[in-house]
Amino acid sequence: MHPSRDLLGPVTNLIIAIDGPVGSGKSTVARRVAELLGYTHLDSGAMYRAVGWKALCEHVPLDAPEQLAALASRVRIDLVVRDRKQRVILDGEDITDRIRTSEVSHAASVAAVVPGVRHPMVAEQRRAGEQGGVVMEGRDIGSVVFPHADLKVYLDASPEVRAGRRWQELREKGEGADPQTVLDGVHERDRRDRERKMSPLVRAADAVLVDNSAMDAEETARVIVLLAREKAKAAAG
Repeated sequence: MHPSRDLLGPVTNLIIAIDGPVGSGKSTVARRVAELLGYTHLDSGAMYRAVGWKALCEHVPLDAPEQLAALASRVRIDLVVRDRKQRVILDGEDITDRIRTSEVSHAASVAAVVPGVRHPMVAEQRRAGEQGGVVMEGRDIGSVVFPHADLKVYLDASPEVRAGRRWQELREKGEGADPQTVLDGVHERDRRDRERKMSPLVRAADAVLVDNSAMDAEETARVIVLLAREKAKAAAG
């Protein structure tokens, strides 16, 4: 699908922060927004997945925050864009295709609440996006990583819709899952993300709420691009 005329043309190098709960479509939407704007897409969650994957590989207990923090401090994680797609490089090894399992997702969500893990990750995220021209998504980008982002979006959908998307994603990966179990997992993940003491999932006060329960990824991305254009116009004016 080609961009419509109102989405074409240059946009100032904005920092666009997209936050939202699991299953809201952040990664897919952020990638498409970056494509439409010619920006770089940075998936902050991939960094925590890398830590989770490494912890599983090295049998680091997920209930041992000191060991998780030590692991995060000694590994090097680079988010590299190749052919307009983000690759996750851990200690020189491309692990992009290994970190999208449900097991790694769980490990990442546990590691992400550990202060000793978050501090080095946030520092790296800021370094990667400080020049602008980026679309970064996660759960605390607008509230913690880039509180002064040019455009903040809080992407959301009903728990049932988000669970349905997650269930479909697992099916496509060949991971069988009961729909009710997936829904229960979404509720539990929401609770854990919102109640964690460090960088909880919250909608920043100046974030635009975009509910995409009834929108697909393409429609959602175009809404955000239009918001970016309005921000660019306001800044220019």
